[in-house]
Amino acid sequence: MPRPTQFHRRVDGWGAIVTGAGSLGEGIGTGKAIALLLAAEGARVALFDLDADRAEETLAEIAASGGEARVFVGDVTDAGQCLALVGQAADWLGRLDILVNNVGMGAASGRLHETSPADWTRGMAINLESAVNMTRAAVPHLLAAKGRAIVNIASVAGQRAHGSGSYGVGKAAMIQLTREVAVMYGADGLRCNAVVPGHIMTPLVAKFASPDACRTRRLIAPLAIEGDAWDVAQATLFLAGPESRFITGAALPVDGGVTQIGPLAAHEAVVGRSATR
Repeated sequence: MPRPTQFHRRVDGWGAIVTGAGSLGEGIGTGKAIALLLAAEGARVALFDLDADRAEETLAEIAASGGEARVFVGDVTDAGQCLALVGQAADWLGRLDILVNNVGMGAASGRLHETSPADWTRGMAINLESAVNMTRAAVPHLLAAKGRAIVNIASVAGQRAHGSGSYGVGKAAMIQLTREVAVMYGADGLRCNAVVPGHIMTPLVAKFASPDACRTRRLIAPLAIEGDAWDVAQATLFLAGPESRFITGAALPVDGGVTQIGPLAAHEAVVGRSATR
């Protein structure tokens, strides 16, 4: 979708943490888009990333637009670092209302017998344990400030098998983590939901997806398009903001309909559309 240009201060004065807030490559990745949109809607945003330069680029864009953000550099697969960084971010923010667990990577995405135990463990650390670490560290601050929401960025690979090794398993577990946290803390007023992207074009995807693969992604989707980082950011804003106050434990697909189409219909869509395009 086009980059948003109209804002309504939906989260004005709120404090937010976004992990993976820099983009892996030129352009706008999901973490960067989420951070930019939250800032434009009035939030102060703590930008968490393993790479300071990537996060600084996001910070510069937010500052240029009159928003407020700060960079926090660390490894969210390390529970100790998460605890320290979240504490620092909460002190700077003054209040913590939103946590967005956006970190993810297609690590250990090959076939199981070709994946080493170390690669499997690393993949699960990135795609699942990072969210566990951040949630564990952030919940006390969210509850103290009567914080509003946790949003986990999962993947359609966690809902449909893709032969993707630990990536799909980790993202499926993240969706279940979302449900469990929603039940654990709902009575405290803290909501937890997941955005489930699929076939999203980002700078990272652009590095690895061939033109033929991108064309197939478009053909197979009922909407016949790919999404982008702004689609994910808008869904995240909705689930983090006041409009979704009665929604928790949900997994919202942002996938052009690919998880709704059956295999035969998907095959016919690719073959039929390929013949006419």
